[in-house]
Amino acid sequence: METIRPPKAPLFRDPIYDGAADPTVIWNHEEQCWWLVYTSRRANADAQAVSWCYGLDIGLASTPDEGQTWIYRGVMQGLEFEKGRNTFWAPEVIWHEGKYHMYVTYIRGVRSMFGGPCHMAHYTSGDLFDWNFESLLPLGDHVIDACVHQLPSGNWRMWYRNDGDQGLHTYAADSSNLYDWEVVGPVITDCNHEGPNVFAYEGSYWMITDPWDGLGVYRSDDLHEWHRQSTNILQGRGARKEDGAKGGHADVLVQGDQAFIFYFTHPERDEEYIRMGYTIEEMEPYKYRRTSIQVAKLTVENGEIMCHRDEPFNFRLEPPLR
Repeated sequence: METIRPPKAPLFRDPIYDGAADPTVIWNHEEQCWWLVYTSRRANADAQAVSWCYGLDIGLASTPDEGQTWIYRGVMQGLEFEKGRNTFWAPEVIWHEGKYHMYVTYIRGVRSMFGGPCHMAHYTSGDLFDWNFESLLPLGDHVIDACVHQLPSGNWRMWYRNDGDQGLHTYAADSSNLYDWEVVGPVITDCNHEGPNVFAYEGSYWMITDPWDGLGVYRSDDLHEWHRQSTNILQGRGARKEDGAKGGHADVLVQGDQAFIFYFTHPERDEEYIRMGYTIEEMEPYKYRRTSIQVAKLTVENGEIMCHRDEPFNFRLEPPLR
């Protein structure tokens, strides 16, 4: 019988700003190990209102031991394509034909209030450290949180949040080459949400979204029509260290018959935090700003994705199939 080797909890905390969020896990072909790519919020910065959520780099961590230990490696280089201190959120990184492509939210400058123009920027890299700016995509000027998956036709589809007149919804755009994109239109409009993530598992396609009440789950047979399942996952509080809060903005890595979900928590946001009723004009205390990255296992039960975050599971990241 194989000995269960559960993941550490938390899986990772940023040792510089303590605000790791929006994780993406990607295989580094050059170093032959898994890397964690994430939004590096400045949680420990004594900053005005929500300005700790701006002026951000994209953080990097790698694992030398199949996911048990994560080592902070610094931040991506080469992202700035215009002068000033600017903001980068929610990286989506894929590998295709010997090159990494990243689609990341770009915001000019540092703001103290949420809102204002947000664009989707495209970069390419050969090593995950150094990046070349390709373009700002023609998706609109209030778009964030890209996810990219290949369609059965061989073309590519991007899902992203668009802040339109009807709400904060998931839209899609298509491309034949990962460089040129054409907007398809709204895809998920049943509620306000962000952070779409799409993956294939157990014979279906799935989309995870973040409606700020755990994570919503949708199922599809063709990557076009989506149907929401009856329950959210990662609601409420887990029992593991730093996991006693709802899960936010996730990435899913499928390895054979296993699927692991990487998400972040605000581990000290409790009933007291809710009673305080902070507004976006106020600066929350550091303990409420800080975040931790966690990982849990997904299963399919009665046709729905489930996540029993407190149950022990064996966690080992295998190299991708060639």
